[in-house]
Amino acid sequence: MKAFLIDRYGKKETGRIGEAPEPSLRDDDVLIRVSAASVNALDTKIRTGEFKLILPYRLPQILGNDMAGTVVSVGAGVHHFKPGDEVYARPDDERVGTFAEFIAVKAASVALKPSNLNMVEAASLPLVALTAWQALVETAQLKPGQKAFIQAGSGGVGTVAIQLAKHLGAFVATTTSTANVEWVKALGADVVIDYRQQDFATELRDYDVVLNSLGKHELTRSLQILKPGGHLISISGPPTPAFAVARGLAWPLKQVLRLLSRGIRSRAKRQRVTYTFLFMRANGSQLSEITSLVESGAIRPVIDRIFTFQDTRGALAHVESGRTKGKVVVEMPQ
Repeated sequence: MKAFLIDRYGKKETGRIGEAPEPSLRDDDVLIRVSAASVNALDTKIRTGEFKLILPYRLPQILGNDMAGTVVSVGAGVHHFKPGDEVYARPDDERVGTFAEFIAVKAASVALKPSNLNMVEAASLPLVALTAWQALVETAQLKPGQKAFIQAGSGGVGTVAIQLAKHLGAFVATTTSTANVEWVKALGADVVIDYRQQDFATELRDYDVVLNSLGKHELTRSLQILKPGGHLISISGPPTPAFAVARGLAWPLKQVLRLLSRGIRSRAKRQRVTYTFLFMRANGSQLSEITSLVESGAIRPVIDRIFTFQDTRGALAHVESGRTKGKVVVEMPQ
């Protein structure tokens, strides 16, 4: 089958389209013909080797972390999917590779595609929607009337997280550039900080939850806007010892993560705030919940650009530029 692969880690690695063996089907798997796959910041970080200690893939590796497509066949132990079903998924970490004609995904990580979306729209959602769900619903347990600050509101995670937080009944603040202020308000944000002209740390106060997706500077300053008992959730790091335990990482790596996160954990403790590093995981049940929200109109996908499979390299470069509004999707030839 055709696939987009990397042969080595590094900033100069651009990837290539080549031949790869079709995936084998395990008893609990669903084999899917990929119609479209979205591009995430995680893909560029895997390519440069940023996660090679945590996610040690065997090279060459097919890139791609979420998709939508049609079930071709199912494993002997799978009874709730059948050939012809239109589905979407975020594969488990150790089995990524959605920039390909086919992928085998654990059935427990798959959900039926929202009936009101096409394949491109559906492919844009799994990773970012699961990230928003696991941050706001599962980790923060966001409640009606609480205040949530979601950084980078025009990004892939931000566009979904704003909509989800509003659905949960929260008051939502976010950041974006001048050109996107009104656009982000239309997604549901109550307060929009133009980061070119304003400082969120001086504008906002007494927030219950912060979802951080930016760098160390923004992470530290986020503590200033949280009330005691608030929750700072970061999807951009630094990872914590709790994350290392959950991933089953080796003792030396646990100590490295302990040192990397010591500063923010100590500051959070002094301010009576909880700090959590979130590395989202595949979950078909949660994705089914998201399907219901999409079909009800509570969440809608936001597509920035659609690239052909032949231009997957261009799609990755566009995401890496940091100028996207919503998601970038690669459409597979059918």
